[in-house]
Amino acid sequence: MSEKPKASFSIVSLLAIVAAIWSFFQGATFGLLLALAAIVLGIIGLLISFSASKRGGIVSLTSIVFGVVGIIAAIIKASLYLFG
Repeated sequence: MSEKPKASFSIVSLLAIVAAIWSFFQGATFGLLLALAAIVLGIIGLLISFSASKRGGIVSLTSIVFGVVGIIAAIIKASLYLFG
């Protein structure tokens, strides 16, 4: 009887959620870059999570959503800086 190894989170999905959350605490430029990184890493993490030995699909999807919200927040921060 063979045991299946326990599925683990991919490093990419964890990096994606960290970048997405960290983007909210940065300024407009670095926040935008982190949000874009979160989206890219989230897409890669989502693709990796289709493997049976990896987890992190929900984390990657959440980081993509947070990345989009981070882009909106960076645009608002930049417009407040320029026009405020």
